[in-house]
Amino acid sequence: MPAPAPRTTAATPVDGDVHVTPRYLAGSPGYGDAGFAPVAHWPHHHLDEGPHQLVVTSPDHRIRIGWAGDDYDLWTISAAPDAVSGPQWTAIVNQNTPPELVAALTAALAQDWADGQDRFLTAPSPYWRDGVAPLVAAGWERSGAAELGTVELDAPDGNAGVYINRSRRDLEDGTQLWASPAGWGTRADITFSPRTPSHLIAATAAAFTDPTPAARWRQSLHPRLAALAQLTPVVPPRPPVPTPRDLRPRLGVRPPLPIGSVPRWSTATTPSAALPARPAARR
Repeated sequence: MPAPAPRTTAATPVDGDVHVTPRYLAGSPGYGDAGFAPVAHWPHHHLDEGPHQLVVTSPDHRIRIGWAGDDYDLWTISAAPDAVSGPQWTAIVNQNTPPELVAALTAALAQDWADGQDRFLTAPSPYWRDGVAPLVAAGWERSGAAELGTVELDAPDGNAGVYINRSRRDLEDGTQLWASPAGWGTRADITFSPRTPSHLIAATAAAFTDPTPAARWRQSLHPRLAALAQLTPVVPPRPPVPTPRDLRPRLGVRPPLPIGSVPRWSTATTPSAALPARPAARR
């Protein structure tokens, strides 16, 4: 599919803190606070060795969220039947993915764990549409370039999509959500293994259609993303100060005097009200 043409949003450049729309073009700010926010109350494990600098787990250690601050695969999220078992499913999130999208997945996991029904371990639906229902509802359409045994959907702007492996056993990936132009510093992707519950994929997909913008520092945004996204200043610019040229027409116009106006003062005297008679003076 040909790359979409760059999108210009303003005649003058936008600097400082900006809102990025759509949010899947915001890239990563370099930290994962938004993704960890839904599980901030879970145990945090800071590791000195290994690929992950931080691992956040559910209280029973069955859900694990690993953060590798200096790796291409920035997030590794998984769930297992018990604390010592291997993962039943895994989601890998790369370094260019906005953490606001990861937050949708971690929020769904936190809710599942709080419910106590082990929904985060349910088998995925046999129907591929169940995992991407929010995208279909938002107008994402099937791509004609999909290979046999796969399904691909593209966002209306062509800057995001989803790849679903339905039956090809030679491919390990189950479902992959992607956004932004291809490239090491731009392409964002979230890859789910085949046994990931469909409702967790759907929750993550819904974040791609959320109209809420992502806040970013304009200078940290990749130029290719800035060219495609709509950027709006977080703090609106002040209105321009009027120049003497702008004020001149206002100073030269005086309001007309009303016709038949009463003078503020006059030499003529008006009859005063009759004063009460003064009593005669006593002798």
